[in-house]
Amino acid sequence: MTDDQATEAAQAARAALCAGLAEDLDQGFAELVRAYERVVYSVALRVSGRPAEAEDLAAEAFLRAYRALRGYRRDRIMALQPRSWLLTILLNTWRNTVRTASRRPSQVPLDELAEPAQPGPGVEDLAESMESRRELGALVAQLPEAQRIAVVLRHVEGLPTSEVAAVLRCPEGTAKSHISRGLRRLRTLYAAGEPLCTGREQR
Repeated sequence: MTDDQATEAAQAARAALCAGLAEDLDQGFAELVRAYERVVYSVALRVSGRPAEAEDLAAEAFLRAYRALRGYRRDRIMALQPRSWLLTILLNTWRNTVRTASRRPSQVPLDELAEPAQPGPGVEDLAESMESRRELGALVAQLPEAQRIAVVLRHVEGLPTSEVAAVLRCPEGTAKSHISRGLRRLRTLYAAGEPLCTGREQR
């Protein structure tokens, strides 16, 4: 399948999903969850660092999405970009949770997901030189929030830069900058031999 064919297929799938939501919200929403529950949970785990918290975040994000959809008109539903829309809700939910708890995000164990998406070449090259994906997760967790999210979305989840920008609500050029700076910072951290957290406090 060519890139153009893949794009057309993805657009057709999105249109069908949105049409299903517009016709029957409950049945359509079940399809929405099936289509995007893995990526929503995956990103939730990477930003929260704990499986139990990631499950709660993902569930809350889907609940907020359902409530929002109940108030949307058909034309607004048909115009949705479901994946970036859901991830935006997820990240807002996470930020609200962090703000309420007055704590910073924990270190992120990327290796706890089953069948994670393949990282992009830049991160893949870096990951191959590390002892484990847990080390990569610890390094990613040290990035500033925007860079961390941008790198995860682009090179772990495989979102196009335009969609990363939509999730971060910034211009595409800014998203590219976050990705580039994040990857550069990862390489710097690794080259400098930064201490890595593997779930236990270093003594």
